[in-house]
Amino acid sequence: CTINRWFHPNISGVDAETLLLERGVSGSFLARPSKSNPGDFTLSVRRGDGVTHIKIQNTGDFYDLYGGEKFATLAELVQFYTEKHGQLREINGEIIELKYPLNCADPTSERWFHGHTTGRQAEILLNEKGKNGSFLVRQSLSKPGDFVLSVRCDDKIIHIMISRSDNDKFDIGGGQKFDSLSELIDHHKHNAMVERTGSVVYLKQPYNATRINAAMIDQRVKELHQSDASKAGFWEEFEPDCEEASGMMKRKTYISTQGCLSNTITDFWKMVYQENSRIIVMTTKEVERGRNKCVRYWPAEGEVRQFDQYSVTGVKETDYRDYTLREFKLMKNSEPNNDRVVCHYHFKVWPDHGVPSDPGGVLNFLHDINERYKNISSGPVVVHCSADTLFPGLDCEIDIQRTIQMVRGQRSGMVQTEAQYQFVYLAVKQHIETLTKRVEASQ
Repeated sequence: CTINRWFHPNISGVDAETLLLERGVSGSFLARPSKSNPGDFTLSVRRGDGVTHIKIQNTGDFYDLYGGEKFATLAELVQFYTEKHGQLREINGEIIELKYPLNCADPTSERWFHGHTTGRQAEILLNEKGKNGSFLVRQSLSKPGDFVLSVRCDDKIIHIMISRSDNDKFDIGGGQKFDSLSELIDHHKHNAMVERTGSVVYLKQPYNATRINAAMIDQRVKELHQSDASKAGFWEEFEPDCEEASGMMKRKTYISTQGCLSNTITDFWKMVYQENSRIIVMTTKEVERGRNKCVRYWPAEGEVRQFDQYSVTGVKETDYRDYTLREFKLMKNSEPNNDRVVCHYHFKVWPDHGVPSDPGGVLNFLHDINERYKNISSGPVVVHCSADTLFPGLDCEIDIQRTIQMVRGQRSGMVQTEAQYQFVYLAVKQHIETLTKRVEASQ
């Protein structure tokens, strides 16, 4: 889990209470820097008509609530207490529920701002689609509230930390301070930076994001409308998609899905049969920290289970160091001569929080799956983790350009003109506005 939009980098306790009482509902929450203990953080939660503030300790090595569970990142701590109902309590034993994250607006609507893109993702984008001098700005995942300027320089990617002070000023390395990210970037477009190694870093052309926070689509539509150049705005985003994306569909395909709930098992097996999938990859335990993560949807060895018109037989089960391999026979009752062998790879040692200490187990697991996949001719691999429920609201990011490219890759002739592309944006914008009004009316 990465730092999400529930983090508000520059608000006080009074500001947090005002936001939660005006925009939130009972169960809404946000995290913010601690004003009384610099370096620490505070979790503010609306409970009925009041707001509770919970101190979060940052030792430099881990985050905790001054005791109890320890976490490597602030995001992991919030994720744990959001998922683990009953773990967060008042001194008197009353349960504090974290239900709905209260969004923080992006610090800028500039298109070079890429939000929660990771360092690795930034490197891939700039290496594959940028050129020397291409740059983007993203949020720091290691230092909540700060930002990172990622620049392609001499065919390598340089990451430069941008600090945000308590008085909402931005600077690089303690140098000149600016009132906004836009002012900082504009300054350094005209004034090159010198890296510690002596490399001169030029900001020549922004690498613009097509992915945006759903709640900010109105600003994006205005920006695309205001572009004066003949091939800017909507056309700039649409043009790369004019050629049919016939090469987008790779031989290796997969379906990423939710872990089974008790009422979705039949639909799950129907999907596996319909898509002719022969490999299922499960990366969660059935139970983690006392919480059910996925219903057991498969039969034991030698057992036959019936799911509506589909029959699943447990043929074989083999335990390896890090995972269990199960072999099933899947059959549709109306097609008894068309039974299929399905392999179920169940990875069991991924920790509840963080990542495995040794990547070797994961690499061996993936190697075994790939070897199996190479030797069969079938549909996509089915991959799933837990059956967690997503939170409501507009706390998500959308990428209209990439979505349309995906659609065109599967069916040619879709969205052929700039006008059609613009219409998609306006339709999504209206849908989001309608949803927002419904939420506001219900509150």
